[in-house]
Amino acid sequence: MEIRTLRYFLAVAREENMTRAAETLHVTQPTLSKALRSLEEELGKKLFTRHSFSIKLTDEGMLLRNRAEDLVTMADRIEREFVTLDDITGGDLYFGLAESYQIRLLAREIRRCKEAYPGLRYHITSGDTEQVAEKLDKGLLDFVVLVEPPDPVKYESLRFPASDEWGLVLPAADPLASKEAIQADDLVGLPLFCSDQSWEKDIPRWAGPRMADLRLEGSFRLAYNGSIFAREGLGYLLTFAHLVDTSPESGLAFRPLTPPLTTDLYLVWKKYQTFSPIAERFLAQVRKAFAE
Repeated sequence: MEIRTLRYFLAVAREENMTRAAETLHVTQPTLSKALRSLEEELGKKLFTRHSFSIKLTDEGMLLRNRAEDLVTMADRIEREFVTLDDITGGDLYFGLAESYQIRLLAREIRRCKEAYPGLRYHITSGDTEQVAEKLDKGLLDFVVLVEPPDPVKYESLRFPASDEWGLVLPAADPLASKEAIQADDLVGLPLFCSDQSWEKDIPRWAGPRMADLRLEGSFRLAYNGSIFAREGLGYLLTFAHLVDTSPESGLAFRPLTPPLTTDLYLVWKKYQTFSPIAERFLAQVRKAFAE
């Protein structure tokens, strides 16, 4: 199975049309069709369902698409790394980021690194711990930012200088907004929004025995989306401070939880990872910045 053939497959999967995919790839349609037939024969599975004017992936095709995207991404990354091995002015950095206002500290260090090395190119993926850790394990990312302590057997890490504070985002006119802080008892029976990860790992640390009385109305990986639902009065969003606009013009308010609930943030990389030159320079810079 060749990387070139996987690129052909992904182009057809994306375009859902053989002619358009061939034009995108700058190959003839017969060449593309032959390559895909050979791929199906090699795997012993039908990858596409062909219709009059479109092509759809079969279940096997969808599985291959997920695997092929990782393989092609890795191949592209290897090529770029070898091209830039002797480039002392830059290279590529790959990050997977959780949501936190402290990401500004990472952005600051990326800016400083880019000023020192103008050829630096950085690539950002966002997601929860499961999503970004999987990409780190596959070698698709150099660093990830996690909102939970990483496994010291698998990873090295640096803890961010500060912690994230939890609170409740709610309509500014809601009676709960008159409180200075929110207790677990205040939320009993109310529709709540939170990420699945935090609902399972963070909120129980705060709610204790009251956790059984709290109701998750819906889960959001992005705090902004949750805030839209909160603004419409559909529920109350449990999230970090500073992620959502709660200015007087926003119609929303943020109230901290009591007793206070905080979460630490970690910059994480694989143990025994072989870094590119630019990744080594970046890590040394961040170590110094976080120690100051």
